[in-house]
Amino acid sequence: MKITDKELVKLADDARGRSYCPYSNYSVGAALLTKDGKVYTGANIEVSSHTPTMCAERVAFARAVHEGRRDFVAIAVVGGPRGQDVDFLCPPCGVCRQVMSEFCKGDFKIILTDGKEHRVLTLDEILPYRFGLDV
Repeated sequence: MKITDKELVKLADDARGRSYCPYSNYSVGAALLTKDGKVYTGANIEVSSHTPTMCAERVAFARAVHEGRRDFVAIAVVGGPRGQDVDFLCPPCGVCRQVMSEFCKGDFKIILTDGKEHRVLTLDEILPYRFGLDV
């Protein structure tokens, strides 16, 4: 079964509901898609000392990599103030972009939404001059 960008965004938004964000009140969900259509979701998990906080994207990657997956084609990222509808894009942070670079090729799709429209970017577009195993 082929999953659409819209469906992947919906899964990311659903994952957002499982966020633990008592410090920022900013909930983020991610849905990571493999070549064969399997989806791994994640939500941000905050802790009081901030440094060990995990972004939703890295939670999804950690779950997938733990299961031995390395064949990623796209990720949808949805974020905004907890309990509110999404009304602006929530692009991955620099650390998440570097994690993506570790496991994905330059044409890996990053799907963002402002609640009305989807914007699709590639890893090469959001992380120019990246470095990693395949570059």
